[in-house]
Amino acid sequence: MAGYGSYLKKHTEALVKDVGIEAACELTGKSKATLGRYYSDSAEHSDRFMPVDAVAALEAASSYPHVTSALAEMRGITLSYDEARENSEGGINSDVIKLSQRFAMLMGEYNLSIEDGVISLNEAKRLLRETTVIQKVLLDMKLHLEEGK
Repeated sequence: MAGYGSYLKKHTEALVKDVGIEAACELTGKSKATLGRYYSDSAEHSDRFMPVDAVAALEAASSYPHVTSALAEMRGITLSYDEARENSEGGINSDVIKLSQRFAMLMGEYNLSIEDGVISLNEAKRLLRETTVIQKVLLDMKLHLEEGK
């Protein structure tokens, strides 16, 4: 698991921000400071990670299972939603358009980020956000294809 700490912390931060800091505090029973330590990249907090029960509570309220998907990616596992998940409006054509738009946004972010030859932490976070949105669109696309729409 060595070397994955910052990757997990970035996804933990995305999870907390997805739910909202105030709601995350209520759902986990943790303070803002404690939640912040779970995704802090400072050396003094490098060994602190969010407990799995807190992750489960937050992911139940989030729009996407950020930490679970990060753990799966680290093991080369692909996740998919079960049939009970509500699919987005539209069909495959709508998904292709959304995917094209989000990919264009990702490439635009990448172009801006690489302009100076270095991708900063904030730029990396923006790129990560765009790739996460693309994952969501691809999951919807997969569901539409399975439904034959």
